[in-house]
Amino acid sequence: MNTLSNPTTRPASRTVARIAGLLLLGVSLSACGAADRLANVGQAPALSPIEDPTATKGYKPVQMPMPAMEHASYAPNSLWRTGSRAFFKDQRARLVGDLVTVKVKVTDKAQLNNTTKRSRKNGEDVGADNAFGFENKLDKYLPDGASAGSLLKLDSAASSEGAGSVNRSETLATNVAAVVTQTLPNGNLVIEGKQEIRVNFEVRELIVAGVIRPEDIESDNTIESTKIAQARIAYGGRGQITDVQQPRYGQQVMDILLPF
Repeated sequence: MNTLSNPTTRPASRTVARIAGLLLLGVSLSACGAADRLANVGQAPALSPIEDPTATKGYKPVQMPMPAMEHASYAPNSLWRTGSRAFFKDQRARLVGDLVTVKVKVTDKAQLNNTTKRSRKNGEDVGADNAFGFENKLDKYLPDGASAGSLLKLDSAASSEGAGSVNRSETLATNVAAVVTQTLPNGNLVIEGKQEIRVNFEVRELIVAGVIRPEDIESDNTIESTKIAQARIAYGGRGQITDVQQPRYGQQVMDILLPF
């Protein structure tokens, strides 16, 4: 029997050919990578050349909130500039679009121990040993084995015990630049900053947002995170390591749906 003329064997042969082609392609790519690594044995990794970042594929211009244009006006025979808060130029953030450095310092430590224990026992016993002589007549109406002296007896017992403990210690100290996104009517500033650091296949994110007072900004244009009202500080990451640390989506769904 000629297998080439059999239509049932054609799809299988095509599948095998495709798999073999993919394997050959993967081997060739790995061989190219290995050749590059062998060529650089004993040498430091080469740095990428300096390029125009705007010419990079996928580049998008940054759009940030900008303050309104201000026209400086000077009084005759005066060194004081209208609108200035100091004799010299103040470098601290005060307008929309200005930058301010947030010194993030979070030290959180909590230790809680809770123990709950509860027990309850109930008993009910109903009988009629003496009922003006009628207890003897009552026996003939009762089922076999029952007596008027012991008509009803109920017992119940319930107990519950729970214990929980929390021992948490977290420390975060870093700096992040934030942008003034809004000025409130009372002069306070709304800031928001985001920092991303990628190491290999893991991205670490730091997000800081909240409301600050211009008076709390130090002379070097920095402010401590403890002086931010409505502070929103998030530190986390995403990537291969984070994916491994998280349970699979199916397991998360089952944990939510299963009642036991």
